Amino acid sequence: MKRTIKTLSATGVVTAIVGAGVVYFGVFNVGADDPHSHPVYTLLSTARDRSIEVRSRDIKVPELTDEGLIRAGAGNYNAMCIGCHLAPGLAQTELSKSLYPAPPNLSKLGVDGNPAAAFWIIKHGIKSTGMPAWGRSMADPYIWGMVAFLQQLPAMNAEQYRALAASSGGHQHGGGETRMHNHEVQHNGENEASSSGDASGVGGLAEADVHHDDTSNAHAHDKAVAPAPDESVEHAHPEGMGSSHDAPASSVAQPKTHTHADGKEHTHAQ
Repeated sequence: MKRTIKTLSATGVVTAIVGAGVVYFGVFNVGADDPHSHPVYTLLSTARDRSIEVRSRDIKVPELTDEGLIRAGAGNYNAMCIGCHLAPGLAQTELSKSLYPAPPNLSKLGVDGNPAAAFWIIKHGIKSTGMPAWGRSMADPYIWGMVAFLQQLPAMNAEQYRALAASSGGHQHGGGETRMHNHEVQHNGENEASSSGDASGVGGLAEADVHHDDTSNAHAHDKAVAPAPDESVEHAHPEGMGSSHDAPASSVAQPKTHTHADGKEHTHAQ
């Protein structure tokens, strides 16, 4: 008996050392472009599915056939989810092709017969995947709206999807919303609308011309705003010489002065 205990203890110590070595020396490749081996993938998939099943089994599913609920869910899905989970008539996007594990195509899968599990996933997300926990910004009734919509989605064609999303209120769920990427227009090079020059197809439904949320302005799309009358305006001449033109508060025309590279000043009368 003592020998067995010693053997098990020694095996445990060796296993721990080997595991620590694998971690320390970076043997395990965490790159998203290097798929798991079959045993690892099976283990992780089983752990994920069982975790969701256990945590969602006591969730009470409300009535999900209300048209208003479905319509609201369509607006949020169109704004928040299509970049990964696609929509009828939408080909794969950069995100859907690049994430690992690959996000399911919900335009074909829907809730997969389990609305309670779909609710739990949308609300809580899944670790180490691209699935966010939308419950941090979205209250339960709005999440159920997305579940209600997903139940109907696999039966829709592209035209029906467009009509339903267009009739919705768009991206709204009671606060905490940010302006989302228009993945359909930006990433779907095979969209029929783009070939005809018409951006009113599926991609016209998501919020367009936005690359960041309301607190970020990395890309400016607005037209330049004219300065106030008392603001000074600076610009570069074609010759590369610096110049400064002051816009006076008075409506009377004033002489304009600029300095050349040689240090000489020139005054131009109006």
